[in-house]
Amino acid sequence: MEAIIEQETIRPLGYYPETVWVYEDFASFSANDSAFESYTEQVDELKMQVKDMLINLTTDPVEKLKLIDALCRLGVSYQVKSEIEDQMNLIFNLQLNLDDRDYDLYTVALVLRVFRQHGFKMSFEVFNKFKSDDGNFKESLTNDVNGILSLYEAAHLSLHGEDILDQALAYTRAKLDLLASQCEPYLAKHIALALQHPFYFAIQRIKSREYISFYEEVESHNEVLLMLAKLDFNRVQLLHQQELNEVSRWFEDLKLTSRYSYPRARIAEIYMWTNAVYFEPQYRSAQIMLTKIVKLISIIDDTYDSYATIDELRLLTDAIESWDINAIDELPDYMKFLYSTILNLYGELETELESEGRSYGVSHARDAAEQKRVHVATDIKCYMKQYGSSEREAIRTTFRKRMQVHGKM
Repeated sequence: MEAIIEQETIRPLGYYPETVWVYEDFASFSANDSAFESYTEQVDELKMQVKDMLINLTTDPVEKLKLIDALCRLGVSYQVKSEIEDQMNLIFNLQLNLDDRDYDLYTVALVLRVFRQHGFKMSFEVFNKFKSDDGNFKESLTNDVNGILSLYEAAHLSLHGEDILDQALAYTRAKLDLLASQCEPYLAKHIALALQHPFYFAIQRIKSREYISFYEEVESHNEVLLMLAKLDFNRVQLLHQQELNEVSRWFEDLKLTSRYSYPRARIAEIYMWTNAVYFEPQYRSAQIMLTKIVKLISIIDDTYDSYATIDELRLLTDAIESWDINAIDELPDYMKFLYSTILNLYGELETELESEGRSYGVSHARDAAEQKRVHVATDIKCYMKQYGSSEREAIRTTFRKRMQVHGKM
């Protein structure tokens, strides 16, 4: 009798570098309530002094905008958010005349950047006063390091069609590359970091840490702001360590590493990504939940990329499309735990939002998914025909679209 030989499943295995971080690296991050309370007391005291600075009626409006900019770059503007909003409205209504010859390039660029960062419409045509008759920026600006750096940061807030800012960006990049070698080391480092990651496009916590070091070297720095920034950074960092401990423990308790050997672990990297979305203490729950959701989606993404067969992907895509626990019976055994885990996590999110009176966020996402539902097979065929892609890529794209629908709150 001939032996029955089962055909081995051929999987498109991907090979990823091992993670740098493991659970044990974060297990020691426990709550330090006494240190947190101590930091909070000191921060609250300094915060009152900063509020007084902001509402001081005798302060020049431009100097107040410089204060607001420093608070933003030091990472503590959230502590006085309402006061900043009030002052921005008051100063904007003053309609500052930036064409005044007394305002240098550093000041004009800073004022316009701060206004735009806070959602105010400001014309950048005022920069024409710094240009010569040939249309280029004046030679007298060549050695104005602070002015050119300020213009460089402002140029990243350009809108479509603002040619003057496109020109300013090219001009400032070239100048800063040359000027950095002629500056004091602390300023040269600051320029290098700005060229690598402009403030407007960077992760705020990283830029704040960098700016604290730079600001401390600035001779004219405000000691109250500096102390507030240092204390608050350390205070918030204690919370971030606890959060990283919590999400790492959650990941470890689910035994996802032992259940699924093919995906990337990357829990620390994903937490850092969500930290760019939420870093403020009042959003602690949101950051933890977002980290968990992104982690599970990343495992599903790696399942599409690097493990599942085409037939298995069809089943998984259909299950995600239905967003129904009963669909689990149609899935391969190894997918069932992952599918139920992500549905349970969204259920946990709904319960949490319900306690805040905001459970409609999850239900709206589900309703939208039902209203926009398209048969998966048709969706895949259309994508393959339109873009000439493989079936695997079409299924993977369909999955990502579905997760975007279900993930919107």
